[in-house]
Amino acid sequence: MESLALAFSSGWASGINSYLVVLVLGIADRLGSFASVPDVLGRWEVLTGASLLYAFEFVADKIPYVDSAWDVVSTAIRPVVGGVVGVLIAGDSASLNELAGGIVGGGSALASHSVKTGTRMAVNTVPEPFSNIGISLGEDVAVLAVVWFAIEHPYAAAAIAAVLLVTGLVLLRLAWRTVRRGWARFRAWRERRAAVRTAG
Repeated sequence: MESLALAFSSGWASGINSYLVVLVLGIADRLGSFASVPDVLGRWEVLTGASLLYAFEFVADKIPYVDSAWDVVSTAIRPVVGGVVGVLIAGDSASLNELAGGIVGGGSALASHSVKTGTRMAVNTVPEPFSNIGISLGEDVAVLAVVWFAIEHPYAAAAIAAVLLVTGLVLLRLAWRTVRRGWARFRAWRERRAAVRTAG
């Protein structure tokens, strides 16, 4: 069941930054030859590709509105990477079916990707760019910490990832409620202004 926990944690992290997940797991395989990490992720071509794509995402993810556009594109990428990593983890495990690993990895990736995308859209309604940069850096640190921790402590990391996922869903709901109220107030103010101009 450790493999299932690792698939869940890496899936959650893939939904936020799939290239960093592949990079961390690949480096871990290179440095420590961990039995739970699929050897294919430590191949040089995989590490090189993940490094280049992570560098691109690191920059794009910190620019307001560019990050949201990138999140839309990544809807077709992050859950797939989470699922593939889950299948690879299951393939190295005698106790976990590959289909189950793919479903757990892809499902948790899709859920966390949805939280990230919605949160970023809400944050982009704030005019200053620093919130976006801070949230992006926080996400990178969380992904790095959870995946690295999951390699040696899969159950604890899966519990942390589950708490972060639930917390993210709650915060996303609160953020969107606030954004909707703000838009409603803005529309009402605009309509009042238009009515004053028409009356004048």
